[in-house]
Amino acid sequence: MDWLERVAKLRRWTNNDVRAPHKPLLLLYALGSFQRDADGELRYSAVEEELKRLLEEYGPSHPTTPAYPFHHLVSDGVWEVRTDQGAGSPGSGVRVLRSSGATGRLVPELRSALRKEPALLGHLARVLLDFHFPPSLHTDLCEAVGLDLDLVETEGVTGTPGGAERAARRQRDRRMRELVLTAYEFQCAFCGYDGMLGASTVGLEAAHVRWWSYDGPDEVDNGLCLCCLHHKLFDKGVLGLGEGRRILVSQRFVGRSEASRQHVLGLAGRQVIGPQAGIPPAAGRHRRWHAEQVFRGEPREPLSPAHAG
Repeated sequence: MDWLERVAKLRRWTNNDVRAPHKPLLLLYALGSFQRDADGELRYSAVEEELKRLLEEYGPSHPTTPAYPFHHLVSDGVWEVRTDQGAGSPGSGVRVLRSSGATGRLVPELRSALRKEPALLGHLARVLLDFHFPPSLHTDLCEAVGLDLDLVETEGVTGTPGGAERAARRQRDRRMRELVLTAYEFQCAFCGYDGMLGASTVGLEAAHVRWWSYDGPDEVDNGLCLCCLHHKLFDKGVLGLGEGRRILVSQRFVGRSEASRQHVLGLAGRQVIGPQAGIPPAAGRHRRWHAEQVFRGEPREPLSPAHAG
């Protein structure tokens, strides 16, 4: 059985481009659990709060429940659920999962395959990360689910057996970074940082506005040149893009230091720097996707002049 293909084709609920990474998050969590205890089970009542925190941090901005993937991942053939009464999930209701003593874990065939081929776990994790989350979040997400980063650092999806079919249908454009950084004249579109080490840029990255894992194109009008800090905050939903190419800062972000005021809070309402004349800025359709699917909560009002500096 080709487990890479099966994991790559996880059924995920979609509706008007709504982001729903519930199943990938649960499966990453299950892989981390398997890595620590290959024979262990995950009792819903025991892991519910931890799964809820994962969904809050890496899932959609609207409220959601881990009961949904705990039940529905069974249909993808990689996950099984048992209750005090025996095999089978009792449903997707929170109360019934708690009261029935529901436990879940990887199906026996997958557990056996992982024991026979330990490198498979890293390949599966890489498929889940590449297909559902932006690269800036991969390290933090592995740590959050308890995956050993050394094991997960395998070659990319395009180099793994079973991932080739999907990768062949859609590959990243390696020119994206160069085109975006050139368009923004090698400076962060949010803060203007333009560091160089010799003749090379350092700390600057090409950020996708609409994530590549959610059909975001490798095109300049879907990109921003951002420093490492603002790229991470943009992908976590702390920062966003509003009308008039104004920077949004989430009300949910809390920072009391001068550094937070200067590098984050003080950005609220500022206009994006670049791109250079003749190059299209981030397209409205991509900005709207980010605002609806990634940005957290409501935007802050700009700081008053007395607090901005």
